[in-house]
Amino acid sequence: MKTLAPFLISLVVAIWVVAIAIISVQNATPVSLKFLTFQSIQIPAGLVLAFSAGFGLISMALLQPFWGLTGSRQGNSRLEDDAEFFVDDEDF
Repeated sequence: MKTLAPFLISLVVAIWVVAIAIISVQNATPVSLKFLTFQSIQIPAGLVLAFSAGFGLISMALLQPFWGLTGSRQGNSRLEDDAEFFVDDEDF
């Protein structure tokens, strides 16, 4: 089971990379990105999609450990609050 999980993750990532490559080839129309007053040069829409997907993958990989740290503290305090709230009155 330990060797199957990395294989499945690699397979899913490989399928996404192939899908992005196919979409990139089909979308060669140049586009220009605009944000507030800034405007980029004209680049193919597929290249914008590929950069966006790559940036998303890298940023989620870097931010994922931080979510695990913050979620564990909040979850424990919430469970302790629930344990105090649900007290069985029949024992007293």
